[in-house]
Amino acid sequence: MPASPSSPIAVLTAHAGLAGAEPDADLLLALAEVPDPREARGRRHRLVTVLGIAVAAVLAGARCYVAIAEWAHDLPVTARLRLGICRRAPSESTIRRILQAVDPEALDTALSSWLAARIPQPPPSRPGSVARVVAVDGKSARGARGVDGRAVHLLGAFDQASGVVLGQTEVDGKSNEITAFAPLLDRVDLLGALVTADALHTQRGHADYLHDRGGHYLWIVKPNQPRLRTQLLGLPWRQIPVVHECRDRGHGRVEHRQLKITAVGAGIGFPHAQLAIQLRRRRRPIDSATWSSETIYAVTSLDWRQARADVVADAVRGHWQIEALHWIRDVTFGEDLSQIRTGHGPATMAGLRNFAVSRHRLNGATNIAQACRRTARHPNRALDLLT
Repeated sequence: MPASPSSPIAVLTAHAGLAGAEPDADLLLALAEVPDPREARGRRHRLVTVLGIAVAAVLAGARCYVAIAEWAHDLPVTARLRLGICRRAPSESTIRRILQAVDPEALDTALSSWLAARIPQPPPSRPGSVARVVAVDGKSARGARGVDGRAVHLLGAFDQASGVVLGQTEVDGKSNEITAFAPLLDRVDLLGALVTADALHTQRGHADYLHDRGGHYLWIVKPNQPRLRTQLLGLPWRQIPVVHECRDRGHGRVEHRQLKITAVGAGIGFPHAQLAIQLRRRRRPIDSATWSSETIYAVTSLDWRQARADVVADAVRGHWQIEALHWIRDVTFGEDLSQIRTGHGPATMAGLRNFAVSRHRLNGATNIAQACRRTARHPNRALDLLT
């Protein structure tokens, strides 16, 4: 029996045949692989349709279930056909129940895999060089609370070069980010990649995990690793020359950074460590003459051939780009103010926001709020971003 003309799969298959597109060129085909948490009896709307509506609405700036339902309610006929909406668009309660019940890991895998396949490939580099730099960092959704009253905490992986979120997982309320590190990165291609993270993830087990996956690490060392930090502090930094220096002026301040790199022997006692790094930062407000200074120590599994001074400096500084992503989710999408807290709702909505920011960046947007407003002015603009 042929598929209904309102079926998104039937519509997209027809489009792919006409345009000669790849089978996975449309996001809806990737979303069709997400398991449906509902019982078969009583379904009025396909899961892929509801997920497609949610993704497109968040691309247009929707912050909550009500906004997603309102966006779907006003769709013209052509947009309804592309999403596979039969007769009426799903109600707010239907959207809410589905997004609370859907597996956020499966949904995030579908979204992040689709995005990762569309990241522009860098030009060929010399053998042994870093293929990509991946930042790992966590964020709490302050307005959302689990059944234990704790804020929902999410750990994400972020491609520094493109600004695309490569994956996200919810941290178990009875644990912390350390246990979520490997399951998150299991979804990411780490061959030749350099992973940056804050001091919490400077763990021996994480170092072994990345080595086994063919990746490298560059981690800040703080007092949570007292023996390693003491060893780094004891290196003869005064005799080591500065290999990279940078002066910046912007955001109301002047900043001066100096980078030193030195080899470490087997006595450093940290798995696969090759080089130690000292970064000195001095900064002052533009309207002040008083400088503040900070010295940061780090360790990396890169060797001298791979750890060019500019690569290391950019990786350390670029790690904090993920904080810009968190700021966008809080300011543009109101994540910290969101009261969504039931079921998988907080993690699912955070994943949709990650996708929206990443997709707009891949489309060339530098101002995400502006990109959302532009997308909201016509529904086809959101749907075009799904292909």
